[in-house]
Amino acid sequence: MFSLKGKAALVTGASRGIGKAISLALASCGAQIVAFARTEDALQATADEIRSAGGEAAVVVGDLSDPAAGDRAVQMSIEAFGRLDILVNNAGVTRDGLLIRMKDEDWDSVIGTNLTGAFRFTRAAARTMMKQRSGRVIQISSVVGVKGNAGQANYAASKAGVIGMTLSLAKELGPRGVTVNAIAPGFITTDMTSGLSEDYQSQLRNMIPLGVFGSPEDVAAVACFLASDEARYVTGQVIQVDGGMRL
Repeated sequence: MFSLKGKAALVTGASRGIGKAISLALASCGAQIVAFARTEDALQATADEIRSAGGEAAVVVGDLSDPAAGDRAVQMSIEAFGRLDILVNNAGVTRDGLLIRMKDEDWDSVIGTNLTGAFRFTRAAARTMMKQRSGRVIQISSVVGVKGNAGQANYAASKAGVIGMTLSLAKELGPRGVTVNAIAPGFITTDMTSGLSEDYQSQLRNMIPLGVFGSPEDVAAVACFLASDEARYVTGQVIQVDGGMRL
């Protein structure tokens, strides 16, 4: 178990799925959690679960489309815990459709949330981390950002953009002691995948060497490593948690 005692972590999209799993895992390692999401009831449920297990959590209800959301969430971490050590940019949306049918608003919504939102939160967190001369930024990308997927040009572009941003910021923030890495999950069992038909899920499993979908906890375990002191010399990496799908 990695120790994150005395560290404060901000996780976006913390109300469900991968974001919730990461929040719970970081808290189990000792981190104080600032949980950010749009849905207050579900967000409070995440915070209550952390507190019930003996951890500390604060919540910030907001939307990544709000330009001030990142600054507000970082300020909450400073007010609640006196610092910010870990940022996990997890929140994301999909608006799938073939290119010729994709509306401008479908493109803008996905890019604005998945890429611009991550940019704004990272910018806000970097100001604090650079002053501390330490920090961990963990971007949640996707295997789709690495290999593409028909009907997801907007989502793939946003997640590929997150990877490009990760590589650039690793170089930019490294001299100040801040590491920046990305996790690219494959098919993970979440609300997004539960709506797929059994036939399509079977086709997808056939594309995965391990033959099964991953769990949010599989992604959370990698996030805990990247957030820890044991990963102090790991930066600018894209770690694929995909059961070998990209092979």
